[in-house]
Amino acid sequence: MVDQHIVRQFDEELDELRATIAQMGGLVEQQVVDAMAAIARRDDLLARRCQEADVEIDAMEDKVEALTLRMLALRQPVALDLRAILAALKIAHNLERMGDYAKNVAKRASALAHLPEVGAVNGIVRMGRLTHGIIKDVLDAYAEPNVDKAVTAWTRDQEIDQMYNSLFRELLTYMMEDPRNITACTHLLFVAKNIERIGDHATNIAETVYFQEKGTRLQGMRPKGDRTSYAVVTPPEADEAS
Repeated sequence: MVDQHIVRQFDEELDELRATIAQMGGLVEQQVVDAMAAIARRDDLLARRCQEADVEIDAMEDKVEALTLRMLALRQPVALDLRAILAALKIAHNLERMGDYAKNVAKRASALAHLPEVGAVNGIVRMGRLTHGIIKDVLDAYAEPNVDKAVTAWTRDQEIDQMYNSLFRELLTYMMEDPRNITACTHLLFVAKNIERIGDHATNIAETVYFQEKGTRLQGMRPKGDRTSYAVVTPPEADEAS
């Protein structure tokens, strides 16, 4: 009877841990959605509310850390149970970082709301929607759990990188064509990079789900398409001179 009671308590603690991760994931999802809406609508008020939401996400990470430390100390779990606890800890960290990047996007949205609009905003919003879709998929993969869904989301990170490459070059071109675009485009470059980093952390969650269920790392190179470190954009004057 004592053993059954201990097992039941452990199962209840695991359920609480998973529920906390699900709640934290929902908060991050909403923060990303709100940050992108603030960009699209040029809504300073929404951007400020989005920044404030980060406090609750940080508190949720603290709760996950406390739960996992307690379970590791008192239950001494092994095998799948141990991986489930470690996975929750890693996923909470990735979600907290995603929240930080969404907060950064919201800060840029506040600035952009007071600047002339740049056409590349539409591309930024599409990139945000794609990233939100991947976040939703990896959180669903964790909740079910579903390894195939996690792997599919893992491969889609390359789509975000490709959109980032395109936006990077487009924004640089806007700045070269008209110096008045430089401030707004610089903010949008930071927005695009933050979205790309959110996608990277979503990919980390997919890898963690795979490890939790399989006990091994996801094999193969992570599909990456970010080429901005090597990008060269030729100013129009140089084209004319040649």
